[in-house]
Amino acid sequence: MVLLTVEEAARRLRIGRTTCFRLVLAGEIESVTVGRLRRIPADAVPAYVAKLRHRPAEAA
Repeated sequence: MVLLTVEEAARRLRIGRTTCFRLVLAGEIESVTVGRLRRIPADAVPAYVAKLRHRPAEAA
């Protein structure tokens, strides 16, 4: 299993590091703790995108 830093995951998603940390802390993106470090499994990034694609559109 490949683990990404939050910064690497943010780059893959084309979002900011702070936004990615917020998504991790909210439980939107799966993450694991390795010692004191937060890591995101590489397969969690496409899983998050798939979840976004199947989420109903919000009312305007």
